[in-house]
Amino acid sequence: MATKNNGWVLITGASSGFGEEFARQYAAQGKSLILVARRLDKLESLAEEIRARFNIDVMVEQVDLSEITAIAALHNRLREQNIVVDILINNAGHGLQGSFLDQSLDNSLGMITLDIASLTAITRLFAADMRARRKGSILMVASLLSYQGVKNFAVYSAAKAYVLRFSDALHRELKGYGITVTALCPGMSDTGFATAAKQKLTPALKGVMMQPKPVVQAGIRALDAGKMSVVPGMGNKAITFLTWATPRWLHQAIMARVMGV
Repeated sequence: MATKNNGWVLITGASSGFGEEFARQYAAQGKSLILVARRLDKLESLAEEIRARFNIDVMVEQVDLSEITAIAALHNRLREQNIVVDILINNAGHGLQGSFLDQSLDNSLGMITLDIASLTAITRLFAADMRARRKGSILMVASLLSYQGVKNFAVYSAAKAYVLRFSDALHRELKGYGITVTALCPGMSDTGFATAAKQKLTPALKGVMMQPKPVVQAGIRALDAGKMSVVPGMGNKAITFLTWATPRWLHQAIMARVMGV
């Protein structure tokens, strides 16, 4: 495949929300895109729109990222086509609100598989290629909840805490190989996630809700600047500071009230 530049941006969970916005913003920069998700119709529609608007190369890969073998197959397909992934956006994720014991075990384990195991696998494969080239960038989409355990978000908070700490460690491990790793920790955002997670939107959450565009802008700027992590939005930054500055029992009680649980 002929490309208009030497590298590609691979975006997981690209069919909606932050993933779709990452695709639009990188397309505006003239980057070639690999859009990865399960919903083929959504991916193809987005790809057609972006090609027409920005005149860039866009690949569509329908992949169930909860299957580790499917991730390895994706990596192999791209290598066989000599596709060089310069930027990996680990955006795919899954969340549910509700009491841990009232959620099915399959739902909890499925969340862990997608948010932790699959993210680890795709990072391992593409980071190895980046290390060999001594060049690359990886952005991990974590969450504001990665800074603390939150009632009725037990598995999701824990999974995103893994993403944040994994990203922190890799930031230091891979920096010497010319690879930047950055964690993006958004708070409540208007991406459709709340509906999918069956999350209650309290007045406090609605008050701090951000649109995807500034969140993604913050993530791309932080990645370009080589930062370890970024929390977009002044309200979200204040919550993060509260977490650092107060005892655990206090900020967890405050967050439970904010989250309406």
